[in-house]
Amino acid sequence: MKKMMWLKAVVLAVLLLLPLALTAPVQAARSIDPIVSTEWLQNNLNNANLVIVDVRKVEEYKAGHIPGAVNVVYGTWAVKKGDLLNELPAVDDLADAIGSAGIDQNSLVVIVGKTDKVPDQFDMTRVAWTLKYLGVPNVAILSGGQNQWLKESKPVLQDMTRPKEKEFAASVNKGLFVDKASLAGKIGKALVIDTRAPAFYEGKEKLPFVPKLGRIKGAVNLPVGQLYTPEGLYKDKAALAALAQKAAGSDLDKEIIVYCDTGKTCTGWAFIMTDLLGYKDVKVYDGSSMEWLADPNVPTEP
Repeated sequence: MKKMMWLKAVVLAVLLLLPLALTAPVQAARSIDPIVSTEWLQNNLNNANLVIVDVRKVEEYKAGHIPGAVNVVYGTWAVKKGDLLNELPAVDDLADAIGSAGIDQNSLVVIVGKTDKVPDQFDMTRVAWTLKYLGVPNVAILSGGQNQWLKESKPVLQDMTRPKEKEFAASVNKGLFVDKASLAGKIGKALVIDTRAPAFYEGKEKLPFVPKLGRIKGAVNLPVGQLYTPEGLYKDKAALAALAQKAAGSDLDKEIIVYCDTGKTCTGWAFIMTDLLGYKDVKVYDGSSMEWLADPNVPTEP
């Protein structure tokens, strides 16, 4: 008798909880790896949900691009505001660009750019981070970019791809970026990571447009150049995890803020740490060294 009563109680509890389970929000699983190879991309060119976004200059795109790739140049995704480079455009402008490229919430987006120089790599990651900011869930980077595609003698086209435009409603994730005021309040609380080369982090060198030598007080160094092999491809996940843990530790829940000179190259580690390595709270300081080191009232070192 007691066993029957216990069984009825369990069944009743399940029936009561079932509606809640059916209506609870479900977090969408990632449908594409954050870094894809040229082999993967070639094998998926006919995927109806695939959108390849080539962020190179128009003339470079016209000279030869991956079949089906649409051209949305880098300057669409990051603009100059005042003296600051690589700032976010208006949300409405970004949403229009995304819809015009044929992207919606179901798209599998692969970003392609050039890798002639190390800084070129980060056109791709800045665009990928911006798409995440606007609420596009499935974004990937082509490892090695257009250069690797050509190196392997894979097919290219010269015609302009005309995407079927879609309505795109932005779902902005404001937690992916911080401004100077927000960062100033987090010094000593969040982990701040300087992703520039060691000589810049140590205050020995700077770029001409950065006001002065130095770094944000308390920042640790994790150079973006460490992301890649000598061939310009991404290192494997284990190697990247070891590098990230050396600077950021293994606590995936801690708040991390990354910066560089202008807010572009630091997205290289931001994208890898969140989408490949599982860090849950990584933010990009958009103004980066250009803005921070121009203000004598914020804490800097050395």
